[in-house]
Amino acid sequence: MLYGGAAGGGKSYGQVVDSFLFALKYPRSKQLILRRTYGELEKSIIRQAADIVPAELGRYSRQDHAMKLVNGSIIDFGYCARENDVRQYQSAEYDVIRFDELTHFTEFQYKYMLSRIRGANGYPKRMKSSTNPGGVGHDFVKARFIDTGAAPGRKVYCGERTRLYIPATVKDNVFLMRADPGYLKRLEELPERERRALLLGDWDIFDGQFFSEFSRELHVCEPFPIPAEWRKTVSLDYGLDMLAVLWIALDFSGRAYVYREFCSGNDNASDGGRPLIAGEAADEILRLSGEEEISCFLAPPDIWNRQKDTGAGIADIFAEHGVPVTKACAERVSGWQAVKEWLRPVTDELGMKTARLKIFSPCRYLIRSLPLLQHDPKNYNDAATEPHAITHAPDALRYFLADRGTRAEPARDAFESDGTEGFIYAGY
Repeated sequence: MLYGGAAGGGKSYGQVVDSFLFALKYPRSKQLILRRTYGELEKSIIRQAADIVPAELGRYSRQDHAMKLVNGSIIDFGYCARENDVRQYQSAEYDVIRFDELTHFTEFQYKYMLSRIRGANGYPKRMKSSTNPGGVGHDFVKARFIDTGAAPGRKVYCGERTRLYIPATVKDNVFLMRADPGYLKRLEELPERERRALLLGDWDIFDGQFFSEFSRELHVCEPFPIPAEWRKTVSLDYGLDMLAVLWIALDFSGRAYVYREFCSGNDNASDGGRPLIAGEAADEILRLSGEEEISCFLAPPDIWNRQKDTGAGIADIFAEHGVPVTKACAERVSGWQAVKEWLRPVTDELGMKTARLKIFSPCRYLIRSLPLLQHDPKNYNDAATEPHAITHAPDALRYFLADRGTRAEPARDAFESDGTEGFIYAGY
């Protein structure tokens, strides 16, 4: 079950109350409430539990990080600062596990903890989560609960399990509405984007989103034949865990079109396939490029690092297979700034709002990944590197746009030879 969405819905408070009621109803039951850090637990969940649970029914043990009730029930308070911290619960058994702020956790952590819900006492076995949109787990939570196609409040049957999403709204928090009735009015007066996120709990907009400029309506277009005269570049991000390749064309007015992608190496990639070694990756790039004239193959500097056993670099292997890569600028902050500039809305020749960067709709992996990137918590001007699986295609785009900077330049001077003023193909 997931209860989440808008700000002010009383999600953490609801978790505490629900856990207390379950503990009273089922003697000697065991529950676990999780946050990402102990500091977050102490400042919210633990304080609320101490306020809610009457002293004659239960007491909090600071040493054990647990609330122990008089009927033998236990509510543990745990945290998983690092991904593998979930393994500390390897031998644990719980009737109910509760993730507070689920999107702060990874999909691996969530699925691992599902295996800790077990026991022969006959009590209901549940995973109950609450969260706002945003965080490293935003993508998997949205896919698991929001994008199922089921109406909110309706169960989705997945084998022996069921999933249920209950939208949280500020109006659900009757305590807040009574104490501060003006809070709702303040949310309604926010700018449109913030209003949709905080008041409506829109899962396509979330706090911490790095590319708030991205818009499917503005930046995604349907495919059209790329003119042979347009300059074409292949930009790639390669690692043994995943390969991400983008084919990008520049028109005569300086607009860039990502017209093809190939991503391989994890279940979320565009082909869902296995990781490719360097030679296989180069062969696949050549196969997909076909007879196209590619002006440049851009790759990150780390593939020029020499291997200890052979003395050769990944770049050498690419070259041997017919893909002569050029070293791209890998500076992150200026590179991301260039991406933001190319995403920024501009006005075209007809006075319509458009963008200098367009992405063909079949490039689903890039379209999915860009809006999911978040700000690095340690450097607001950089994008976070977690979850790692969604960073590869945006990195490949960054290499291309950082190489061009923030300028919009024509692909070549071909328009001067035929006397035209340049054109926008197929209305884009």
